[in-house]
Amino acid sequence: MNNPFESIESAQEYFQYLAEAILEAKESVRTDIAANSTPELRRRQEALKLALYKLDRLEQHTKSSRRLLNDLRTLRRLLLEERVEAGAVVEEQRGG
Repeated sequence: MNNPFESIESAQEYFQYLAEAILEAKESVRTDIAANSTPELRRRQEALKLALYKLDRLEQHTKSSRRLLNDLRTLRRLLLEERVEAGAVVEEQRGG
């Protein structure tokens, strides 16, 4: 992936990879939380819970961004189709 934001589709691919990485990180943090459940490691567990919260927030933002990209892709397709149709009408008017 040279430039992840070359096009809407490449940005969508980037966000897909990001979503997968977030899921992996969340699983890892959950495992660490379970492993650090002793009272001596309370502070570490609190930090891990905060990390999990931040990963949840990042996941929400990523999902929102993916929906926005889908909307933009749909709008682009609609607009390009309108241009193609408008160009065909102009060509018909010139030719006929």
